[in-house]
Amino acid sequence: MRFDLVDLQLFIAVADQRSITRGAERSHLALASASARIKGLEDALGVALLKRGRRGVELTAAGESLLDHARLVIHQVDAMRGDLAGFASGVRASVHFLANTSGLSEHLPKALAGFLREHRDVAIDIEERESTDIAAAITAGAADLGFAAEHALPDHIERFVFSEDRLTLVTSKRGPFAGRRQIDFQEAGSCEFVGLTSATALQMHISKHAARLGMRPHFRARLRDFDAICRLVSADVGVAVVPEAAARRCAKLMPLAIVRLRDAFANRKLVICARSFKALPRPAKMLVEHLRGEAV
Repeated sequence: MRFDLVDLQLFIAVADQRSITRGAERSHLALASASARIKGLEDALGVALLKRGRRGVELTAAGESLLDHARLVIHQVDAMRGDLAGFASGVRASVHFLANTSGLSEHLPKALAGFLREHRDVAIDIEERESTDIAAAITAGAADLGFAAEHALPDHIERFVFSEDRLTLVTSKRGPFAGRRQIDFQEAGSCEFVGLTSATALQMHISKHAARLGMRPHFRARLRDFDAICRLVSADVGVAVVPEAAARRCAKLMPLAIVRLRDAFANRKLVICARSFKALPRPAKMLVEHLRGEAV
């Protein structure tokens, strides 16, 4: 059984758009040609891949399975093209690496710099994503490696702990709890907060545990950057919950007090993850081994 890469790319586009018409447009194919290619795939496989309706198409169970494999195949082909193209530019291989905000700002730069110094023939394509998005991309085979908070990952994704980064409460030197070494999160329930945007994985993690405690924190401001959050906190706008590494870095530059949270949810494990470490391309395996050596 032979598969055409154009057919696989078309099928991915149709599945993403939930429409043969829009999938054809995205693949720069005529609708008649796209329909014929999808029908040819179904005939070759002997199963229906799509449920066709007035409002578009839905994937059958076989279609979901093909989509999973097709994404992996196209990712591997793109990786091969990138690696081969790298010979012409002097960089012979690349790794597609997704990382969350905490990883990029606090934990990975030193480790990645060491790897890139040792392996000048390898490039790392680093993209910032939320932990939940990283989990979805790794599952779909759209990236080689991820750096994410473990609580956001499903069980089937392989991982190892790279570092632990407790969540801490930060307040201004004049703010509430400034003289305390540690507190229970619930004690801060009546405070005004500065936080991350509500869609971020970390903020959802914090909000979930606040709800379990019966808390409804009032946010004065929501931002996407730990430095900006800490700057508002230092100006006495409110308190915030941020990773300890970010809190300690910002406290060197701003008048902040760091208060340890006793709650279990504050103990975050940050992990390196992959769909399968054994199945990774060699450059990605090399990076994994380096990161294992850098893990705390």
